Amino acid sequence: MTEFTEAAGPLRREILAHCYRMLGSAADAEDATQEAYLRAWRGYEGFEGRASVRTWLHQIATNVCLRAIEQRGRRVLPADLGSAEADWLPRARPAPAGTRWVGPLPVDPADEVGTRDQVRLAFVAALQHLPARQRAALLLRDVADLPAGEVAAALGTTTVAVNSALLRARERIARAAPDPDGLGQPGNPEIKSQLRRYVEAFAAADVGALAEVLREDVTLEMPPHASWFAGRDAVIGFLGTHVLRDPGRFTIRPVTPAANGQPTYAMYADGEAHALQVLEAGPGGVGRIDIFLMPELFPLFGRPVTLPPGPDLPG
Repeated sequence: MTEFTEAAGPLRREILAHCYRMLGSAADAEDATQEAYLRAWRGYEGFEGRASVRTWLHQIATNVCLRAIEQRGRRVLPADLGSAEADWLPRARPAPAGTRWVGPLPVDPADEVGTRDQVRLAFVAALQHLPARQRAALLLRDVADLPAGEVAAALGTTTVAVNSALLRARERIARAAPDPDGLGQPGNPEIKSQLRRYVEAFAAADVGALAEVLREDVTLEMPPHASWFAGRDAVIGFLGTHVLRDPGRFTIRPVTPAANGQPTYAMYADGEAHALQVLEAGPGGVGRIDIFLMPELFPLFGRPVTLPPGPDLPG
């Protein structure tokens, strides 16, 4: 159906990003987007145009996501499972069986729907704390910028109910989401220097040099481990004790497109895929480190599972 393709095709990336924010998983978001587009294609002949195609697709995708959340539950990061570890000497603890993790999403820096504050990993993780319909109301109103009446129609409720849900959702997100003032611009020379120093120190297993580019309040999370660490001393203590013991063991390559619009690096151990690192950097240094110990993510980001030849550091 050519007319449907021309109307809906350019919106696919936006709908995918919406589904990702709702579900917290690139794979789940892709499945939901495909289902939403299939439903839209089947129903396009009956589409009466009382709302825009964009609003209609958001409505369909939102309801697909709400059903998925009802069936599968929410995704988490280690900080959602308990307090930060007080002792960095023990090895990281495994997460409870069946834990479903918030995962990274490849984002082209030029992609308008991938603006950093709206797709940043910490923001997506914070969204998962909201009840599903509050989450949908917030995303449809504040991210997709739909009028409150259209949001109410999409969710099968009233404008009053939508505005009430928005108040509660905005209050909770304001507490949980990252402060934009603490985030650096990706092309900022200072940030680029911090990232280079971080990669060099990590590859050299130089914990002293690494400490110099970490903020005092830095956090470290390592899905699928439940353990996580808060504060420079704890993060450096854990990495120095358990990870950075053999200089040269890890080779780190920049990843493009990045995860969630943030600095992203593929980490190889002895030449084999080991982990994907997603960083937040800003004034004062690196403030958040998410290390996804999931080599299966490498193909999603176009990275081979065996180390190829080439430069190790970002330009």
